[in-house]
Amino acid sequence: MRLSTVTSGLIALAGLVHAQNDTAEIAPIPFPTSCAGVPANRFPFKVHADWQVTKIQGNLQQPRALVFDSAGNLLVLGNRQGISILTFGADGCIASSKLLSQNIRFSHGLSLSPDGKKLYASSETNVWSWDYDAATQALTNQKTIVKNMSTGIHFTRTVHVVPHKPNLIIVSVGSNSNFDMNAANMRATVRVFDADTAPADGWEYNTQGHQLGWGLRNEVALAFDPNGHVWGAENSGDDFRRTVNGQSTDIHIDNPAEELNYLGDPAIPNEKWYGYPTCFTVWDPTVIRDASFKTGDQFVVSPNAQFDDARCIQESVPPRLSFQAHSAPIDAVFDKPGENLYITFHGSWNRQPATGYSVVQVPFTQLEDGIYDPAAPPDSMSGYTEIFGAQNPGACQSMSLTMSTCFRLAGITFDPSGTNLYVSSDNQSEGELWVLKKKSA
Repeated sequence: MRLSTVTSGLIALAGLVHAQNDTAEIAPIPFPTSCAGVPANRFPFKVHADWQVTKIQGNLQQPRALVFDSAGNLLVLGNRQGISILTFGADGCIASSKLLSQNIRFSHGLSLSPDGKKLYASSETNVWSWDYDAATQALTNQKTIVKNMSTGIHFTRTVHVVPHKPNLIIVSVGSNSNFDMNAANMRATVRVFDADTAPADGWEYNTQGHQLGWGLRNEVALAFDPNGHVWGAENSGDDFRRTVNGQSTDIHIDNPAEELNYLGDPAIPNEKWYGYPTCFTVWDPTVIRDASFKTGDQFVVSPNAQFDDARCIQESVPPRLSFQAHSAPIDAVFDKPGENLYITFHGSWNRQPATGYSVVQVPFTQLEDGIYDPAAPPDSMSGYTEIFGAQNPGACQSMSLTMSTCFRLAGITFDPSGTNLYVSSDNQSEGELWVLKKKSA
């Protein structure tokens, strides 16, 4: 079950997306059909017939996160590099680029307060804030907001400012292994912290702040709907075998599913358990032949007398929607009306033929109580549509988290007008940046 009906105050927040400044006064950035001097697309791709796309920047250093400032400039966090600022010319192409902050510890998270004056970024262990001046393009007064996040195989630390309560930030930490039995509340969780009241040396991630759901294996892609409520797209497990009564079956190609989870209003603690590391979600039920499942159901890898599939139904929160196994969602953003959620799929290493390497559109609707909800039912295998992706994803080979024979789509954000959609690839061979736009009807 989701949280109770939103209040009228939250309903009035329609249009707040991706925890960034509502800058409607900024003139829309023109959509360029080409940009001089930009390297050709590194990898072949396809684009949906309703969309158009142009590469606007190449030779970037693993661009992981994108956010627009109050002056209409694009801030880019490069993994193990720093934060850069890109300005736009009258043609919609990049006019200038410079490094704002060089820090080899930066990993993934980047967010601006709604007024555009406070910037947050993360490393694997810390979240910092700075005072930010869009006019002078300067960062000052660095502070530690969150500290001592555990290290492990999942290094991303997504951070977002809460739109309707900008003193709050949400921070996600993934699991330390495929089955992290010691995750508890310290890993595989999303937590909320009050940045305004942070101690001088920062909040302790593991013991302070409040919970916004736990049992979330690697909830990297977080987005705010127009009510300011949080949705998380989760990377699920790899190399799965289902073992029942001593019989083991390889189910890893199409199970478990990646998940879309509703985490609720971040101002309200959410102590619910979302299943990890015990309950996982079915994508292809035909592979799991020992029981009758449908897509979106939860299951136990090795059901036993202490914990079986039925207990997942009783105790864990199932995803609202599922995605094909190993797609690897990494970032997400709603459009301003809340009609669609856009998610980058980083791409798989644990599936042949491969999948992911795309941007997908998830249609949403607003219910009578004001809550936003995916248009497709929970058991749908077609609740999303690819709008931009590798030309032949099945042939993509990923040798590491950032090395691949295809692009690895990462950051995603709308410009302040909500018209152009900007997407990055953090492939080590070349970091790239594109702008997408829906074609006129």
